[in-house]
Amino acid sequence: MRVLGIDPSSQSTGFGIIEYSGNAYAVLSYGTIKPKRRAELKDKLIEIKRGLDDLIRTYLPEEIAVENPFYARNIKTAITLGQVRGAVLVAVAENNRPLFEYSPLEVKKAVTGYGQAEKGQVQTMVRTLLKIEGALEEDASDALACAFCHLNTRLYQKRLEE
Repeated sequence: MRVLGIDPSSQSTGFGIIEYSGNAYAVLSYGTIKPKRRAELKDKLIEIKRGLDDLIRTYLPEEIAVENPFYARNIKTAITLGQVRGAVLVAVAENNRPLFEYSPLEVKKAVTGYGQAEKGQVQTMVRTLLKIEGALEEDASDALACAFCHLNTRLYQKRLEE
């Protein structure tokens, strides 16, 4: 099973693509989509959507998992994040892929075993679990964590069905 994980943000949308096959995880790609900092919001949204379209067409994930934050620092940030999530949802819908959403608590718990883990702990566990060497941007790490969370959830569901 191949999953695209997404951590939406207007400044740096993280993505991570993981494939699970033969009892092993393989990281196919990860990184960030970083629109021009001074671009208008509409242009940032277009760039994020197009970047996701390209990833979906290139890697053909079977399912997509997105982190669904439950709070924002202020109302303006919350509205902007909602608009970025809209661009993500449109990309997923246009590419006819199933979407699954996870709270930060669910993602952290799946990766570290503790829902209140710090960002650094999540990043360390993602690098360890997925055997990633070298630097890993925070947004890409969060997206990989989301994909990892989804894969484990789906694998657990499949085992229950069997």
